[in-house]
Amino acid sequence: MYKNRIEIKEEITRAFVENPYIIQAYGLVPGKSFDQQFSKLSLENVLFDIISYAIWILQELFATHKKEVESLIDNQKSGTPAWYRYKTLQYQKGFDLLPGSDKFDNAGATAEQIAQSKIIKYAAVTESDEPGTIVIKIAGEDSGELQPIPDNEMPAIETYLNEIKWAGTRVRVINYLPDLLRLNLVIYRDPLVLDENGVHIRTGKKPVEEAINNYLKNLPFDGELVLAHLIDAIQQADGVLIPHLTEASSKWIDPNTGGYGNWQNIDVKKIPESGYFKIETFDTISYVV
Repeated sequence: MYKNRIEIKEEITRAFVENPYIIQAYGLVPGKSFDQQFSKLSLENVLFDIISYAIWILQELFATHKKEVESLIDNQKSGTPAWYRYKTLQYQKGFDLLPGSDKFDNAGATAEQIAQSKIIKYAAVTESDEPGTIVIKIAGEDSGELQPIPDNEMPAIETYLNEIKWAGTRVRVINYLPDLLRLNLVIYRDPLVLDENGVHIRTGKKPVEEAINNYLKNLPFDGELVLAHLIDAIQQADGVLIPHLTEASSKWIDPNTGGYGNWQNIDVKKIPESGYFKIETFDTISYVV
């Protein structure tokens, strides 16, 4: 069972002060905790801090190793959505495949050149309603912001995916501008903390806007936006007493026209058609007392 460092130390110190030999050797009082009988500066406390930290680090390493092994196993199962996602992220701009292989020829390339060639930073794979078709959503990144892959890169990416795909499988790639998200919000504010424009009186920042951006940034690529969870995030912002969402809607690229379609209401939750959201404007947020 996973434990944090504090829990590990508590387990060790509890066993320590409950040991009858330790009680006798130190003259401890049965029933009292370790913290009640040892100073923060004591050798025992420092020693248990070091031990608990070492155990926690080892636990983290094992957990990371387990995830890596599970990911490798999933990615080795050819033809699965996880495999298609892995192979999509492995695409290298400007490199050719080894003959008869789904791996790139990296002969003579440095690690930095290989890393820079991997321009697809996000990918998600789902099965289409059309039999034998999978949908791959992709996105790049610039200065920490998700963005579409440039159009002139798409022919090479589609050629690569058609080279490695299973016979009889059709691949449809979605490389859209972000779904635009509109939130009509009424924020009941603490006037001691936020002014009428939502600006933090002490820091000059806008906590509500930061909370919304952080929530969207922490969503997994192609992850589901849940309005209740978004409101929970806003509720934690400084100066917010009551966040009241009156309407939420989104719109996305219409593949038939190449432009954004009409706004569609979001009742409870929504998976972005492009794989990610972007706030259209924060002007639809009002602050009241």
